[in-house]
Amino acid sequence: MKLLVVFALVALSAAAPWSGYMSDEPDGVPTYQKQHDVNYVFYKIFERLRDNRLADKATSFNPVGDISMYKDGGVAVRHLMDELTHGRLLEKKHWAVATNKRHLEEAIMLFEVFMQCKDWNCVASNGAYFRERVNEEEFIYAAYHAIKHSPLTQHVVLPAMYEVKPHHFTKTQVIEEAYEAKEMRLRNIIFQNNFTGTPNDIEHRVAYYREDIGVGTHHLMIHLENPFWWKDTYGYHIDRKGENFFYAYHQLLNRYEAERISNYLPPLQELKLDEPLKEGFTPQTTYKFGPPFPIRNDDIHLHDVDKIGRIHEIVHMEDRIHDAIAHGYVEDEQGNKINIENDHGIDILGDIIQSSMYSPNRKYYGNLTTLAYTLLDHQTDPKNKYDTPPGVLAHLETLPRDPAAWRLHKRIDNIFREHIDSLPPYTKEQLVFPGITVADIQIQGNLETYFEEYKYDLINAFNDNTTQTEFYDIYATMPRLNHKEFTYKIKVQNNNGSPKKSVIRILAMPYRDGNGAIIPFDEGRWLAIEMDLFVKTLTPGDNEITRKSSEASITVPDVPTYKTLVEMTESRQTLEMYESATGIPNRLLLPKGNEEGVQFRLLVAVTDAQQDVNDESIITMNKYHHYGVRGVQPDKRPFGYPLDRRVPDEHIVDEVPNIKETMVKVYNHNIFIPIPHN
Repeated sequence: MKLLVVFALVALSAAAPWSGYMSDEPDGVPTYQKQHDVNYVFYKIFERLRDNRLADKATSFNPVGDISMYKDGGVAVRHLMDELTHGRLLEKKHWAVATNKRHLEEAIMLFEVFMQCKDWNCVASNGAYFRERVNEEEFIYAAYHAIKHSPLTQHVVLPAMYEVKPHHFTKTQVIEEAYEAKEMRLRNIIFQNNFTGTPNDIEHRVAYYREDIGVGTHHLMIHLENPFWWKDTYGYHIDRKGENFFYAYHQLLNRYEAERISNYLPPLQELKLDEPLKEGFTPQTTYKFGPPFPIRNDDIHLHDVDKIGRIHEIVHMEDRIHDAIAHGYVEDEQGNKINIENDHGIDILGDIIQSSMYSPNRKYYGNLTTLAYTLLDHQTDPKNKYDTPPGVLAHLETLPRDPAAWRLHKRIDNIFREHIDSLPPYTKEQLVFPGITVADIQIQGNLETYFEEYKYDLINAFNDNTTQTEFYDIYATMPRLNHKEFTYKIKVQNNNGSPKKSVIRILAMPYRDGNGAIIPFDEGRWLAIEMDLFVKTLTPGDNEITRKSSEASITVPDVPTYKTLVEMTESRQTLEMYESATGIPNRLLLPKGNEEGVQFRLLVAVTDAQQDVNDESIITMNKYHHYGVRGVQPDKRPFGYPLDRRVPDEHIVDEVPNIKETMVKVYNHNIFIPIPHN
């Protein structure tokens, strides 16, 4: 039987606080109404609006009719309207990517309109109006960034991108079969969407990680939080933006390395610009309105790309950065030298390498990351002979699927390492938290991973002519990694005679590589995975800290399926746990094990919160993580501390009483848990 869900139409003027929803919004509009509008504006994004109220706004609203609703007096919206009325914007039903300069400019124009709105009526009205008139991909890009950063949408949950644009994640064959099922009015149907490639490719062993839709979502959220084009005039300064760019990618790479170890693969090798690229990639996906995503063959030589750039430009940019690291300073646009031989240096280098607006000299140091990924993506048609569309590397949510992306960022990560390894190691005195001793570390529960079947909604893959909001219960499924829950039991002694606020830092270092050889401590610390970071007050004497894996501050749960998100919104259920989507999926906290057990050094460091924490109010937050709160970073320490700097002698760690390590093993016994089928 067909399931029909009709969104409740709630007038803004009549809106009142709802159970489970925030009612202290800055403009007085309850989060329920905002979530309702967001759900509806992304529903069937390539078709007309289905919500009567928003549809009326789309036809009757005049964006420049009342410029008092904008903080800038209408400057941004007038600029966008001028581009629209003169036909200079990209048409609808056409691919668009942020690596295309003009596409990005158009998306930022709309983003700026949203950010200049004083209240939700302004946001919703402009959202409805421009949704029906601008390119869909550009609209999604602008709206997602605005929802993430606007003070008006701090409690709004973004629908999962793999359900807003399922074509980007789902094989063409699956989409076609699902569409046929929809046309035949079949319901409660599940189609299996397997990984690309075959076991004939050794790299296929880790396809489950690269093509995990949660990894793609995490990569998207990294950039939503820290867009390279961000300017402080949008509302606030993003603290340590460049360092965050480095560390978020560094952690993704380290987790990928751990997955490779568990599958007996060699370490990831950086991309060589003058050698053939061994790994090809066949996405097996097709644009909603357009051709298939392009295929890249194995063993291609990298070429210059017409109208984009040349390979030697990347080399020149890297040379300038290497020179800066060797000299210990960068130069700003006025020729002033900025010292980078300190804790802040990694932040400056991150801004430069990300091509951020925060870069002290964008003209000289260039746009390394953007250009490198764009050139790599266009290798399928470098001369633009065949009008080939962009590939998966051009989309933030699909970039991790391509094995070449990881090799390219390994190259970038090695530049960061060159700088970090040039800094002096920490001394024992710098590491010690006086009077604090970590006495014991125990793990309760099995450290065990397994695979499970996961389904996501294909509702936005279908076209239809109805004016109602329908969910057909047609899904795609994929295998994904998960782990059993476990608990840390950490015994800490406080010999200071008074309570001490502390930061508990838990990291895991791989002990052996894919061939079983022991990884030296200094190499292991560079491959360290952050497992948790939280604040705890230590009472005088013995303290036993119990911390569940489900409480990890660096992880987030999966956003509910589109249908569930709608149902929870309309029934006024709380969505608070899904608001902070910037973190690794909680099910990927533990890297995959194997039958023999993958060995890790589990390290616990207890540091002084009085010295480490920026904001007293952030100490009490449930989610104390390095992404910060509206640009404010809670942790003063370098990301990855105390394993961020080289450790020439591992015995110095043994001599620091507030740091302790233990050996653990992670297992995987080839267990697969399917979804129960009715």
